[in-house]
Amino acid sequence: MNIYDFTLENIHGKTVSLKDYKGKVILIVNTASKCGFTPQYEDLQKLYARYHDQGFEILGFPCSQFMEQEFSNNEEIKSFCSINYGVTFPMFKKINVNGRGAHPLYKHLKENAPFKGFDMNNSTNKILNAMIKEKFPQFSIGNEIRWNFTKFLVDQGGNIVERFESAVDPMDIESYLLNYIKK
Repeated sequence: MNIYDFTLENIHGKTVSLKDYKGKVILIVNTASKCGFTPQYEDLQKLYARYHDQGFEILGFPCSQFMEQEFSNNEEIKSFCSINYGVTFPMFKKINVNGRGAHPLYKHLKENAPFKGFDMNNSTNKILNAMIKEKFPQFSIGNEIRWNFTKFLVDQGGNIVERFESAVDPMDIESYLLNYIKK
């Protein structure tokens, strides 16, 4: 099984098979419009603009599981992303990434790209780790998504090759992308 086996609804209400992205390098990101990491949309859009013509896609999956930091409906999400960050990469319907109601895609991502820990040299990670343990202890164990803007890099064959936690800036992922993007 790989990511091409999943079908989801995009933010416009259309059913999309991830087979449509076969042969492309993909960055899958759980997003939120009212999070401290929301400004990452800007650098995600820069990466998308820079490498889209070389077979790179970013797929955004809004989620409200972390302190309800996402708008309640898809129209608000779409408008916010477009107006504030000029997002043109594909966005999908709001989903859950953890727990019993987690979307099967995210179950697959977590199984195939386990949580490796936070870089505790990063002060943001120290704060985030402490807050998660206090407010969301169920997300602090196993391979659960710890917070918004966790990123998964998928190669052209649909294989998950890297997991980047929330505090990893999208521009710091660029060197990883270059290992997979067609030149």
